[in-house]
Amino acid sequence: MRILLVGINYAPDLIGVAKYNTELCEALVDEGHEVRVITAPPYYPTWHIPTNFSASYFRATDINGVRVTRTPIYVPAQPSGGKRLIHHASFALSSVLPVAKEAFSWRPDIMLSVAPSLMSAAFVSFMARRIRAKSWLHVQDFEVDAAFDLGLLQNENLRRGMLKAEATIIRSFDRVSSISLQMVARLHGKGLEMGRTSEVRNWIDTSAIFPASRQTSYRRQLGIPDTATVGLYSGTMSNKQGLDLAISAAAALEDSRANIHLILAGEGPHKAKLVEMAEGHSSVHFLDLQPNESFNELMATADFHLIPQKAEAADLVLPSKLGAILASGRPVIAMASRGTGLAAEVDGAGLVIPPGDSRALAAAIVKLSDERALCEELGAEGRRRSIERWDRRTIVRRWIEEMATMKAPFARAPKPTLGAMDVPIPVKDGVPLP
Repeated sequence: MRILLVGINYAPDLIGVAKYNTELCEALVDEGHEVRVITAPPYYPTWHIPTNFSASYFRATDINGVRVTRTPIYVPAQPSGGKRLIHHASFALSSVLPVAKEAFSWRPDIMLSVAPSLMSAAFVSFMARRIRAKSWLHVQDFEVDAAFDLGLLQNENLRRGMLKAEATIIRSFDRVSSISLQMVARLHGKGLEMGRTSEVRNWIDTSAIFPASRQTSYRRQLGIPDTATVGLYSGTMSNKQGLDLAISAAAALEDSRANIHLILAGEGPHKAKLVEMAEGHSSVHFLDLQPNESFNELMATADFHLIPQKAEAADLVLPSKLGAILASGRPVIAMASRGTGLAAEVDGAGLVIPPGDSRALAAAIVKLSDERALCEELGAEGRRRSIERWDRRTIVRRWIEEMATMKAPFARAPKPTLGAMDVPIPVKDGVPLP
């Protein structure tokens, strides 16, 4: 099969959607399929484009057998609600020409759009119909709901307009999937019939993330005693997480439970504020985003993991870090309302507490610190679930099987006259596009 993936995030970004886009494409190549990607330069979660990439030019390169075309994009240093809209709109506009070029000249069997960014998905669906390819939308994050529910955008007329556009885009695809049953149910609530939806969850390589000794170089680096209890958050530091609650809980315990430490590892637009908030609290430690080769050691440093989350984010996204947490063999404390996807995944492998309640978080931290046997029991159950439900090979195989069932037999029909589409895309340094 020929598969064209259009998504705003791809390697070398290390976390979030980029990880899954990259691993899926490379797994498809390993299975003998041809894969091309239209994406943006790396910028996440720092919201900064590295010096060896450009936000102003198209570039095409091969990465592990995948042809990757990067488009110009606007990346705000401080991503407010309005700036995020411009950010996604810039990718939607700049991706039009390379998507059309790949569609008409390469003739993919399946055009796969990953949300975020939903704005770019509309043209992907249109081009798939134009060349008689099959279209697939995979929803990692309900961007519109999140923007308004988290207060990034507040205009009600804008909300109604964006939700209407979202529903139209979603219904235009042949297949729509998401990463949890609760998120699939949300798709049904947006008017999509059940026969066109499926749950295709994110995954973890359980051979790369596994239980290991707590006595790691990270404890020595941060000056944390071997006997201390360590809670770890690793991931993006944005307004969705509510990480200020974790710092408040750690600060409240500092005097009475000096043996409890908190590590926050990652990057994001709210990190500077969190560092400022934690000033004077010696039990709170910060690390940058850690490379893949030391990630398992970082995960093993923890006695328990944290998934703080605002109530407004319930079932808008299932945190991608959950798979790695479960695979690490450590329990997790998750802020989630009962009945949500996150609560269902964590129940029995960790503690579920109400979102926004720093006192409940502090109490849960004390409970896991005091009850080592409970920690071991919950961690073992998490490891078992990671192997049963989150195994990378099983989930990637499902992707391949579902793609095979929907492959379009007419995707490489005679090439139509392109007209304006024949105009070459300008690229920096003479890097050609296919």
